[in-house]
Amino acid sequence: MVLAELGSKITRALATMKNSTVLDEQVIDDMLKEIQRALLESDVNVRMVLSLRENVKKKISADDAGGYNKRKLVQQAVFSELKRLVDPGHKPYQPKRKQTNVIMFVGLQGAGKTTTVTKYALYYQKKGWKTGVVCADTFRAGAYDQLKQNATKAKLKFYGDYTETDPVLIAAGGVEHFKKEGCELIIVDTSGRHKQEASLLDEMEQVAKTIKPDDIVFVMDSSIGQAAQAQADAFQKKVEVGSVIMTKFDGHAKGGGALSAVAATGAPIIFLGTGEHFDDLEVFSAQSFVSRLLGFGDVEGLVDKIKSAGIDSQSDLYKRFTEGDFTLRDMYEHLQNVIKLGPMGKFMDMLPGLPQGMMKGKEKESTQHLKVFMTMMDSMTDFELDHGQVKKVMNPSRINRIARGSGRSVAEVNDLLKAYTKFEEMVKKVGKMRFKQMAKDPSAMMRGNQMAQLAKAIDPNVLKQMGGYGGLQNMMKQFSASGLDKML
Repeated sequence: MVLAELGSKITRALATMKNSTVLDEQVIDDMLKEIQRALLESDVNVRMVLSLRENVKKKISADDAGGYNKRKLVQQAVFSELKRLVDPGHKPYQPKRKQTNVIMFVGLQGAGKTTTVTKYALYYQKKGWKTGVVCADTFRAGAYDQLKQNATKAKLKFYGDYTETDPVLIAAGGVEHFKKEGCELIIVDTSGRHKQEASLLDEMEQVAKTIKPDDIVFVMDSSIGQAAQAQADAFQKKVEVGSVIMTKFDGHAKGGGALSAVAATGAPIIFLGTGEHFDDLEVFSAQSFVSRLLGFGDVEGLVDKIKSAGIDSQSDLYKRFTEGDFTLRDMYEHLQNVIKLGPMGKFMDMLPGLPQGMMKGKEKESTQHLKVFMTMMDSMTDFELDHGQVKKVMNPSRINRIARGSGRSVAEVNDLLKAYTKFEEMVKKVGKMRFKQMAKDPSAMMRGNQMAQLAKAIDPNVLKQMGGYGGLQNMMKQFSASGLDKML
């Protein structure tokens, strides 16, 4: 995540404040200065940064709490003000099922609008919506071909006219065409434009008046930082922008400035584009965003991700998991579920206590590694996959056969078996601790030696990054508060 550096700086400032022996005015001022510096480096507007500082100080001075309570109050005040920076306070338009929703996309040239149209349509199509995309961009050469190719790859319905030069006619024809086909979501892609191009802005206004969209989505390149506000304001004057999608959020340090600038216009941000692939589109929530930024994780987002991936927490696999039973077939099914959750880095960023960007640059390698494991397990017999004592079963003859059958080396098969052994040990420890009951009652971890057992089941380096026993306990509490316990 591109804002990992910003998050780590703010987190360090808060940690220094929390660890201070005496929490006086100087300590709080030093913390706020560090946060200010981090925000300014992320291109957040100076006035907004100063406003954040003043509001935090007002909230602190309004409460006379001392010691631990004051430290908690300061942390809550910072969290609240950071959330206010990126949250305009308005709810975006929510498409409604079993009726036609016309969504018009507008934005600057080069912001990634056409690709975002495909991502947006695919996001809803995966949820069972009947969607269609319309190419009304007659200004940019290649726009028709790009959207048509994207639609074909994503298996989306497409409408366009290669010979028509009037975008208003194309947009109207496309909307009418998909209405007849019973599409619930009709997305119209328009020409990219700049706030100084009056003729293109007028054209956009005419398209909007003709098709009467339910929502106008403004696609904004996050790399322009706080300049996003001027562009968004210019578009607002011509058409009623209902929501915003920020693109290229995975590759620039000015994302924080762009987010706060767009939020200042009053238009809610609905998605963040985090990569070039069609699946690289994240639902934006101010609460979750700031929570992840500060290392608190996003357990609610994690629960939603598990549900949207279609992972059944009541399957036999997870029942056996909570009982401490684990075979190679269970490991195969578990790896399938992990891959369903998407890039490993995004999944790890949602876990409370872990630093943002922990897996940055390793996501592709990690996923490929899991697929290699699955390929080797595909070469195993049912007897090998289902046997409860893998160490006894896997003799050199079987290992050589699996290596030849999967096209991998003997050393790689041994690496798989070592990984399985570690996983099996962890599952048995967690099973003995009655993980389901612990998730429902986090305080149970502090009774007896259950907390120590759980800590031993986690890689020491990961445990250290989580903040040791305290971070682990906090994670369990957040799991319980989010309703994850109900999924177990």
